[in-house]
Amino acid sequence: MSAQQKKSGIRTFKPGEVLFNENDPATSLYIIQKGQIRLFRPKGRGFVDLAILRSGEVIGEMAYFDEKSRRRSCSASAIVTTEVIEISFVAFAKTMEGLNPWFKTIINTLANRLRKTNERVKELETNSVGFGAGGKVADYVFFHTTDVMRVLSTLYLVIKTHGEKTDAGGWEIHMNKLKFYLFDIFNVPEIKFEEFLNMLKTEHFVEIRKDDDGLPKVIHVHNPDDFRSITVFFNTQKLLEDHKKLQVSSKCERFLSRVMEQLKASDKPQAMANISAILADFKSRNVPITDADFKDAVEAGLAEDILVGEGNTLTSVIHIEKLRKVFPAIRLQNAIKRINESKAGSH
Repeated sequence: MSAQQKKSGIRTFKPGEVLFNENDPATSLYIIQKGQIRLFRPKGRGFVDLAILRSGEVIGEMAYFDEKSRRRSCSASAIVTTEVIEISFVAFAKTMEGLNPWFKTIINTLANRLRKTNERVKELETNSVGFGAGGKVADYVFFHTTDVMRVLSTLYLVIKTHGEKTDAGGWEIHMNKLKFYLFDIFNVPEIKFEEFLNMLKTEHFVEIRKDDDGLPKVIHVHNPDDFRSITVFFNTQKLLEDHKKLQVSSKCERFLSRVMEQLKASDKPQAMANISAILADFKSRNVPITDADFKDAVEAGLAEDILVGEGNTLTSVIHIEKLRKVFPAIRLQNAIKRINESKAGSH
């Protein structure tokens, strides 16, 4: 744990790696050289996100001014690969000793006021815990359906309105333009956008390229209409009863990905897939996916029941046209589910 490190120096944190947890003993502060740090607090089964800090900002300094406890007032973790300079409180104290007494008093006063503000925020957070059926604390959800629809619809509208088509195909929009609409107009929390954008990059929905200043601030998408289709999908699902919603497991998603690859040349609404060939490939690579994992596709109306033919060959009629249309939404739905489960401490 970084809170136990007493020596100053440069440290690198991987995405998701925790610098320190709330109430950990504190012995150092950090100056962010590059990357992004997320500040958060545990709440119920999940977290309350407080802020995102970037290059040039300081983190962990509040504990230095809290001489009574020297405890962390919140938790911190890296959003992307992040490099920081760690400065021990011992080294920082020597620097403070060299300041004029009146300047040191101002710093201590500001720090104490900020500390009281943090405590007030903590009280308000405690009083705002949500409750579910029967008075039980509701499950924590980081990405609500409304969050997803708001970001996706904004992406679509801003790219179609202000984006530029590239010669090689696709569309591009500068991050600053997008953030103006997301933050200033639609009031999307910054932490949610950053997490959502990282998810879109991981799932290959977007690609980040460099702008004219050489900064990675240009978002490239192959087809912004995909965002519109996915938004419509989520809106439709939101209106359905739970038992009627389309649910495809991650294993079934992977199964369907292979089906689409096998049938990529098909130009018909329906096509026959060789399920045995796909299962054989999974088995050869020790992938724990069986024909039972195909059940979700059948129940979702994306495929017909598996049939056993000559030589015990397994086949299925795939509604390939429908599958191609909804598959991007299925991928994103499962990616969001994984993030929500992770944030809620399910793993």
